[in-house]
Amino acid sequence: MNEAVTRMFDRYECQTVDDHVRALREIMQEIALLGLWRSRFFEKAAFYGGTALRILYGMDRFSEDLDFSLLKPMTDFDLSRYSGAVERELRSFGFDAIMTTREKKDKSPVQSAFLKANTLQHLLTIKTAEEIAWPIPRAQILKIKIEVDTDPPLGFVTENKFILQPIPFSVKTFALPDLFAGKMHAVLCRQWKSRVKGRDWYDLVWYAANHPQLHLSHLGQRMIQSGHLRKDEQISPEKFFALAAETVNKLDVNQARAEVEPFVKNPDALEVWSREFFQDVVRRIVLV
Repeated sequence: MNEAVTRMFDRYECQTVDDHVRALREIMQEIALLGLWRSRFFEKAAFYGGTALRILYGMDRFSEDLDFSLLKPMTDFDLSRYSGAVERELRSFGFDAIMTTREKKDKSPVQSAFLKANTLQHLLTIKTAEEIAWPIPRAQILKIKIEVDTDPPLGFVTENKFILQPIPFSVKTFALPDLFAGKMHAVLCRQWKSRVKGRDWYDLVWYAANHPQLHLSHLGQRMIQSGHLRKDEQISPEKFFALAAETVNKLDVNQARAEVEPFVKNPDALEVWSREFFQDVVRRIVLV
């Protein structure tokens, strides 16, 4: 195993096969970010979402996807131009992965790609014991979705954060109040059919506990773009808290808890979840 990858793997306390798969996914995510940095991707885009919180700020839940936003709308942006750089970077650290772009049938501004690698092969690459890895089917593929919003709502601030492994490099990301605005937009407006994305609610608790400042104007821009506000409408603090309280009152707490449980190491942290709990969490948000 590559020495740098060994150091990255040593950060984890892996016991089960799921622990090893999560560690493998995160190591590949960070190496993919390195490949994007080398290809100057962050001159055009910023990192955001749950994986940004996990990698850049140490949030204690696992996250599957890599989400990015362009710094300004670009109709000619092509995510596939970065596939070679990401694949070469992963290959240089011993990972045989391919990045394939996904053609969408609709006219969504979000461009998508999947980073794919054989799960069993790469568990063995990071020295997972055979008795732990053997339940994984030989053909099972580990997938990391990569998405880029090419028509972002504006009014956000970015900053550079540094990652030290596998080598030191920098990543452009949204400032925390704007990251929080993006997450709050998901909480208030995400259309996930009849299901609840408990990961959004888990992240909401993380923000309220650690970085409660939320950029209200950027949230408003996101809601206008998604059609949840009129173009001439603003979201006032009063309207925000009323909408948040209404959303909490409709929350299926049990469904939210069940959805996020596989992504957290300590499910006991979810026992306190209730509508009353989330109403208290919402009141802790600081609007800026």
